[in-house]
Amino acid sequence: MKYRRLTKEQLEEMHSEFINFLAAQSITAKEWEDLRTNQPEIAEEEIDVFSDLIWEGVLQKAQYLEHISPRNMNLFSLGEKEMEVISIMIGDELIDITTKDGYQWLQKNLMDDEVKIFTAKKAYSKNPNEDKFKLIETGAVITKGQLFNYFDDLMELGKETNGF
Repeated sequence: MKYRRLTKEQLEEMHSEFINFLAAQSITAKEWEDLRTNQPEIAEEEIDVFSDLIWEGVLQKAQYLEHISPRNMNLFSLGEKEMEVISIMIGDELIDITTKDGYQWLQKNLMDDEVKIFTAKKAYSKNPNEDKFKLIETGAVITKGQLFNYFDDLMELGKETNGF
């Protein structure tokens, strides 16, 4: 297995896609029930293959990831050959940017000494989807990129007003 098995809930949500997956392999509903009963290891392998196919498709389409904790925000833009990250760290232990008040504080105090902002670009390894999956497994979530673009625009604006 390349990634990880979909959860029971995810598999239930993708019931019709799983039926189509089985049908594409010429496995009927009756044959599937027979596999589950008499050859559960083969049934498990089919679920694993299906899970990998789903993950592969999801990861291929993902354009942005976010990993936000009380004092850190890592925003990723997933390009074709490399990923770009905006990393924001808050030094004040009393501020929790996962709360509405903490996030509003961050927006108002980006230039505060307690706020450190870094950017970087990193080329993918030989398998970009595995790199993306590792980030998801550590807590990142797929997003539409609003936060990444918000902070990216702010930094571009800052460069223009500082004469860079």
